[in-house]
Amino acid sequence: MYEEIIKEIKLNLGENKDLNRKYLASQMEKYKDHPYNVEITKEISRMMWDCLTDEEKRQYIEISENDTPIIDILEEIFPMIENGKYADALEKLDEFMKTFRPPFEDDAVNEYHYFTNQLEEDIFNKYIGAEKEIRHIPQNQPLLDLYYVYGFLLLETKDLKNTEKYLKKALKLNPVSSRILLELSDIYKIKAPRFNKFFIYTTQALEYAYYPQDIARCYRNLGQFYMEEMNFEIAAALYNYSMKYELNPLAYTKLQHIQSKGIKAELSLEECINLIESKKIQIGPNPFILERLNALSDRYDKKQDLNSALYFYELQYDLTLDEKVLEKIKDLQRIIKH
Repeated sequence: MYEEIIKEIKLNLGENKDLNRKYLASQMEKYKDHPYNVEITKEISRMMWDCLTDEEKRQYIEISENDTPIIDILEEIFPMIENGKYADALEKLDEFMKTFRPPFEDDAVNEYHYFTNQLEEDIFNKYIGAEKEIRHIPQNQPLLDLYYVYGFLLLETKDLKNTEKYLKKALKLNPVSSRILLELSDIYKIKAPRFNKFFIYTTQALEYAYYPQDIARCYRNLGQFYMEEMNFEIAAALYNYSMKYELNPLAYTKLQHIQSKGIKAELSLEECINLIESKKIQIGPNPFILERLNALSDRYDKKQDLNSALYFYELQYDLTLDEKVLEKIKDLQRIIKH
């Protein structure tokens, strides 16, 4: 029914933009009580945009860019968070959220997402996929950051119920964000009876992770899981392997604890990999991610979009330490600098 209505409206549009605008306004009024009112209104609004002159579009964009309450509140609280004033930041954000109405919400036809880059969208398409038409949330409306930061601050106060609520809102916008999945895993680490969820969210994060620090954190999380399971040999392998991606004091501390129990904690890389594989845990970054990073960096390089190419080459190098990729990075940096 929705598709038929939209098709009919489009068929009635002509060449005269002023008449089109009046007609579209009448259609908004006509369908205001329709069961698909939200979806029809959104699509008519997009048609309205095409009826605006270039000057009108420019003015609208200027107004939209200046109307950024989400950015305003985030810019206000970020210095507080950086200075460790979490309670002050949470108080400000609590007040903001009382009257906040999300500018983008899924409806029967569309689903809204925010991806940091093309790689994340490729991961989403590969492993999850859209059930409806994807609408991308614009950069000047960082709704995902708002929910993530709010969840982070709530976790600091041990308000686990609301932490989970807002982190899941953030995850809905970007279901392949390792950062969000790892924050969610921390909730279930605190809630001991739900430790299996801690494992599930961590393994999902590992599948989607493309920063070495995130990969290392995943292995440390899994090490913690096996510590709780009293499987210290696997835990030692995971903590050791995590240091391939990040040298973190926590990993050293955990390994010392394992050693104190009379269990071998110093393992070779091969021993770590064999033990981890025995639990069917992913070794290193997901091969699909490495494949996509290689394709994306090459694509942007050929298109002479040098900054984008450099960005993806750097992500690729951080995961692989490939000397050929490093040479590409140095070449691009020289070209961009000149």
